[in-house]
Amino acid sequence: QVQLVESGGGLVQRGGSLRLSCAASGRTFSNYVMGWFRQAPGKEREYLAHIWSSGSTYYADSVKGRFTISRDNAKNMVYLQMNSLEPEDTADYYCAARVESRTVFAYWGQGTQVTVSS
Repeated sequence: QVQLVESGGGLVQRGGSLRLSCAASGRTFSNYVMGWFRQAPGKEREYLAHIWSSGSTYYADSVKGRFTISRDNAKNMVYLQMNSLEPEDTADYYCAARVESRTVFAYWGQGTQVTVSS
């Protein structure tokens, strides 16, 4: 099992940037695919990006070119750099993990709130 704790959320103006961090503890971090999701009020949870231990990355079209996911396997950390933020990016952001052989993200953090003001 792996425990995840997000940080780095906050209030930012339109066009600004934020970097979210996710600290993982528990079993071998490098065995997990790490992902970021978000959920806005009244909406379903939305996939944003994921990264394999090798560093291969994948993004949802809605954030491609604006958000960058990265990881530091030595520090058990995964990051989400968010640029050109818009009010529509306002949401709770969640870090998640899944075993590489599985397709479902089984482990989730508690979330960090991001608010983008206009």
